[in-house]
Amino acid sequence: MADRNPSHARTTTRPNQTFNANSFLRKLQTHKPNSAQVVGFLTLFISGSILLFLTGLTITATVLGLIFFTPLLIVSSPIWVPLGTVLFLTVAGFLSFCGFGVATVAGLSWMYRYFRGLHPPGSDRVDYARSRIYDTASHVKDYAREYGGYLQSKVKDAAPGA
Repeated sequence: MADRNPSHARTTTRPNQTFNANSFLRKLQTHKPNSAQVVGFLTLFISGSILLFLTGLTITATVLGLIFFTPLLIVSSPIWVPLGTVLFLTVAGFLSFCGFGVATVAGLSWMYRYFRGLHPPGSDRVDYARSRIYDTASHVKDYAREYGGYLQSKVKDAAPGA
């Protein structure tokens, strides 16, 4: 029975716990934060608390708004669905028209500057492509001249009367 005495077990572990607490406090004192770190932590804590409060307020307002306005939306949905569709198509068409207009004006402006010789951005690529096309066309023309007579003579061999 003496091995199971709980008071004896407490006395043997208590000095060890005091030693661990003292070493923890010593480590804590050697790693204590400076004032800039404390101010930074307080700023972070206060900002986080404010943002958490605003998030809760926003979610609460959204849920309450849905609770109060959902019946109104359901009752008036035969009006809102066609109106929303027409409004969406109108806005999408207007934005597309504006976007295509801006792209056309930008393209015409670039072409105007290019033909005036003002060298807009990308004109070197256009010049390079034009020279490549010209070179390819001249090679095809030379090839046709060189082998065109050859093909004509083959046609005459196939049909001597032609």
